[in-house]
Amino acid sequence: MRIRKPGKVVDRLWYLGHEESGIYLLDGGDEAMIINGGLKYIVPEVLRQIEEFDLNQEKVSKLLILHSHFDHVGIVPFFKRHHPDSEIYASERAWKILGTQNAVDTINAFNQTVTEKMGMAERCSEYDLEWRNDVSGITVFEGDHIAVGDTELHVLETPGHSSCSISAYAPQLKVLFPSDSGGIPYKGTIIPSGNSNFTQFQESLEKLNGLEPDYLCADHYGYWTAEDARIFILRSINLAREHRSRIEETYRRTGNVDAAAQEMTASFYAENPDYFLSREIFEAVYRQMVRHIAKDLEGQQ
Repeated sequence: MRIRKPGKVVDRLWYLGHEESGIYLLDGGDEAMIINGGLKYIVPEVLRQIEEFDLNQEKVSKLLILHSHFDHVGIVPFFKRHHPDSEIYASERAWKILGTQNAVDTINAFNQTVTEKMGMAERCSEYDLEWRNDVSGITVFEGDHIAVGDTELHVLETPGHSSCSISAYAPQLKVLFPSDSGGIPYKGTIIPSGNSNFTQFQESLEKLNGLEPDYLCADHYGYWTAEDARIFILRSINLAREHRSRIEETYRRTGNVDAAAQEMTASFYAENPDYFLSREIFEAVYRQMVRHIAKDLEGQQ
């Protein structure tokens, strides 16, 4: 079953935010962790939901960044400033990216673009949501375990969607948090978004396929339970294979990275005009994917 409405996922785990940008609150008993950083414009709604669901915000002592893309780190500055003693976890590569001014400027600019698109600019102006140089934290690696009270998260390095992507698995709850490394669910399909390295993206999917979660908690468009959770990664593997073939065909036919990216983007938005990312951002994503696959094709010649 697929569930898109914020609320309780399973004992001790809550889904918060908006359908297109969700986060998770894991309650470990004497402390809690936020998993994923979402888009910044969800902050007012998350605060309302915490109150509505009678959750204790003061227990939030940890936050896990699954990768550093702008739509997955938007709420981090707000929660760090409101909980200055909280621990922020991310991969080594993510911290390197988040420590550069260019990345911070892009995160702030893209978050503002989406905030305005969603009609939330005035509402969000009431909060301090910008990334600055006051957010730092703890580096995690493949195989690390993070204790959240009496619950534990296992870290898996899953690059390919981004160079800094990690996923997390809670074995006690049988919950997988793959972020976009598992593919981006949208409507009735899954978008295979191997942005930085499509080959690594496919390899990371194979790694995640070894798990058998009862709950698969995506960062966009909800979460899955039972058998739908267990087959999600396999579906993504198959769709990634098909999508790669389509990109290869488009690039061979056009012979140009930009032309192939424009064609793929135009095709996507013709079918999905209401997708939450702007067309310009999405085309930049496609350009990255096509560029990597083009290099692979040229290397095979």
